[in-house]
Amino acid sequence: MRVLVTGAAGFVGGHLTTHLSERGDDVVGIDRADGPDLLDGPGLTTLVRRVAPDAVYHLGGWSDVGASWDQPLETFRVNAEGTLNLLQACVAAGSPRVLVVSSADVYGPVAPEQLPITEATPLNPITPYAASKVAADYLALQAFRGYGLPTIRARAFNHLGPGQTTRFVAPAIADRIAANEATGHGEVVVGNLSPRRDFTDVRDVVVAYRLLVEHGAPGEAYNICRGVDLAIAELAERLVALARRPMRLMPDPDLQRPVETPVLCGDASKIRAATGWEPGIDLDRTLGDILDERRAAHADATATM
Repeated sequence: MRVLVTGAAGFVGGHLTTHLSERGDDVVGIDRADGPDLLDGPGLTTLVRRVAPDAVYHLGGWSDVGASWDQPLETFRVNAEGTLNLLQACVAAGSPRVLVVSSADVYGPVAPEQLPITEATPLNPITPYAASKVAADYLALQAFRGYGLPTIRARAFNHLGPGQTTRFVAPAIADRIAANEATGHGEVVVGNLSPRRDFTDVRDVVVAYRLLVEHGAPGEAYNICRGVDLAIAELAERLVALARRPMRLMPDPDLQRPVETPVLCGDASKIRAATGWEPGIDLDRTLGDILDERRAAHADATATM
């Protein structure tokens, strides 16, 4: 299968292109550095026509939830207008299957009696990032209904693993632990530890993406999640337990976001029924891999000083 991946140089994009190549796909990856930019509609149309993909994986866009508060317009333009440009390019280029990666943040706060979250749960965004992903999600639906473009929407819950930047909670905490191991400090500063999230290893998530392109129903949305919610406090404690010296968590008000969705826990029965997908990587292995990566980064930085 010949495939085009947007956001190929990103955290998830790197894992996805590796997985697709291992499965025998002919992969063409693009990112902001090599263009065209998602806001360049004509450039995207030229690219999609030239590549002539059987399928497109749309991962490109703004991914920093916290920073979307400071740059809401850029977040919306990249995620909404950028998705619209890509969808229009695909319509013009022969309508390949398109997987549009959305986010569980589109669901926003959900009452306890409504958990776990299904694809029928009403969308209720509370961050600029989430609003932009709602727009992208619905643009993909409109492209299917209005143009017949075979779009599939993947609503990914929290995923983590090697290669993720320290803008995200697990690698941020792991980085502070690795730094403490090098310096002898014992405090690990953290933000709000009360939210509960449904975590899946990114290496399992990209398997789900390919299965959806193969077996997902056009026009449908699918949750990608483990189906178990974990408090950020427990995630942090598990990382601290892997430290090579005793450490303690220290809350820092400066790391708090303006608002937080209290609980995100999904129901993956729809993707399971459609594709047979099941996450297979244990969370402790994921956290260990993240921590080892941050240790290596600190070791490299020390060696070059």
